[in-house]
Amino acid sequence: MMENPIFPDLSPRLLELMPKLKGRLLPNQPLAPLTWFRAGGAAQIVFTPADEEDLAYFLSRLPDEIAVTTVGVGSNLIVRDGGVEGVVIRLSPKGFGQLDHVGKGQLNVGAAVLDKKLAETALHHQVGGFEFFFGIPGSLGGALRMNAGANGGETKDVLVYATGVNRDGDLVTFSNEEMLFGYRACGVPADVIFTSALLAGRCDGEAAIRARMDDVQRHREEAQPIREKTGGSTFRNPPGHSAWKLIDEAGCRGLRLGGAQVSELHCNFLINTGDATAADIENLGEEVRRRVWQSSGIELQWEIKRIGRQAA
Repeated sequence: MMENPIFPDLSPRLLELMPKLKGRLLPNQPLAPLTWFRAGGAAQIVFTPADEEDLAYFLSRLPDEIAVTTVGVGSNLIVRDGGVEGVVIRLSPKGFGQLDHVGKGQLNVGAAVLDKKLAETALHHQVGGFEFFFGIPGSLGGALRMNAGANGGETKDVLVYATGVNRDGDLVTFSNEEMLFGYRACGVPADVIFTSALLAGRCDGEAAIRARMDDVQRHREEAQPIREKTGGSTFRNPPGHSAWKLIDEAGCRGLRLGGAQVSELHCNFLINTGDATAADIENLGEEVRRRVWQSSGIELQWEIKRIGRQAA
C-alpha cells in the first residue's frame, strides 16, 4: 500500500460484502510497475481473483456504482497519472494460466497465458498457426478483446470459442462468429472479462513452425524498439494506410515531449526515455495525431488502451 493513499480504501466494505472471497484485494496499488511504459498512477483497489469461480463471486456481489477496469500484463496500456478509480481486476497465471493440448491441434488456454508462451507450447506439440502470437507482447485475454495480430495472423484465425464472466457474475461463452471480430477489436460487451479460450491450429512439422517463429522474432528485433519502455503499436492502421508511414511523413520521427519520444526505429511506437509521465506519453501521442491530421487529413485512432484520470 502507498504511504499516502489517494483514494478511500474500499477493501473493508468489499470484504464485508464478500466473506467467501479467496482472491487478493490491494488498496491504492501503484500501477506503473505493472505497465511496460513504467509510468502512471495507482488503482483505488486491485483485485486478483483466485480462479473463475472467485471472479464470478466477486462481480456478482460488487455494488453497481463501483467501476471495473480489467488489465493484463500492461504491454498496450497507458495508466493516467491521476490513477484509476474503482476496482482494477488483474488475472494471474496461477488462477488463469492453464495451457493444455487437447488433441486435433486444439489448445485450451487461460486468459493470463502470455502470447509468446502460447506460441512456444504450440511448437512443442507441433501445432501450426500460432506463430504470430510469438510477436505479440501481451496475454490471451487482451488478444481476445482486441483481436491482436502480427505478421499476417490474427486471433480470429485460431479461435473456436472464448469464455468469460460478465458484470453480473454470469459465466458466458462466445463462438468465433459471436465475438464479432474486427480490426483490433471485438464486439463482445465491454463488461465481459475473458477467462479462457479454445483455440485450433493445424498439425505441422516442428522445423517449419520454428522457422516461422524465427522470422517473427527477426522482424521484431529489426523493426521494433523491443528493448525500450514502450507500449507496442500506438495507433491503428487506417484503411489503406500504414500508421507509421503517415507519422513519418508528418515529420514526427524522433519527436519528443518531456520524457516521451516517438521511436526513431519505428514511428508507431512511443517510448519512455526514462522519466516520462503518463501525461507526457499521451500528450505526445495527441501531438502526433494533430500533425498527421494536418499533413494528410487522416485521423489516427489509438490502439493503446488509456485508463484512469488526469493528475490534478
